[in-house]
Amino acid sequence: LDIYKKRRLADLLRALVQVDGIEWIRLHYAFPAGFPMDALQVMAEEPKICNYLDIPLQHASDQMLKSMRRGITQKKTNELLDKIRETVPGIAIRTTLISGFPGESEEDFQTMLKWVEEQRFERLGVFNYSHEEDTTAYQLNDDVLAEVKQERTDAIMELQSNISLAKNTELIGKQLKVIIDRAEGDYFIGRTEFDSPEVDNEVLIPIEENYLRVGDFAEVRILEADMYDLKAELI
Repeated sequence: LDIYKKRRLADLLRALVQVDGIEWIRLHYAFPAGFPMDALQVMAEEPKICNYLDIPLQHASDQMLKSMRRGITQKKTNELLDKIRETVPGIAIRTTLISGFPGESEEDFQTMLKWVEEQRFERLGVFNYSHEEDTTAYQLNDDVLAEVKQERTDAIMELQSNISLAKNTELIGKQLKVIIDRAEGDYFIGRTEFDSPEVDNEVLIPIEENYLRVGDFAEVRILEADMYDLKAELI
């Protein structure tokens, strides 16, 4: 809801794309319950809006989602993800998950792990649950051992790294638009529309024989790929 107590994200996006000088618009921190579906159509229609959505889903076990007060079930989450991908073909979905939330059983964790394998998110991060005061969850018993939290996080990230490598490998030979963030060592470091700064993939472009400035947009061809980085040449 905006300050007028209405869902007007789609209207905001339509206004933003009219602003001269804005090249890319990226959506972050979307809440899955009550997601404004009309915003998807604007994303599909407007080239300035990146084919990217950051939507923290946190878990896949219905028991955990209820305990987290997320207001959604795995079934409803899956339906939302299907609709997003159907309406905005080629979209990169980033999500974040929590490992070791109070009461998380091995069964809950395995449900989440299987779900990650099925969904094959383009971008994903996992955080170990941290028991913080002044949060709703603080009244719960932080009963998952720290080493178990870390083991579960590592298992999800190992799975995701393989998914990421497979998806990146599919990009070899393709032409993509990147924004240049910085120069580092022998490379200019850029990002595609499918990547947010600091948390997502980076594109490495050799500095030798190329001249780019921070903030420039450039067309590149992907030559190599690993789990989280791409190497490219200018076109």
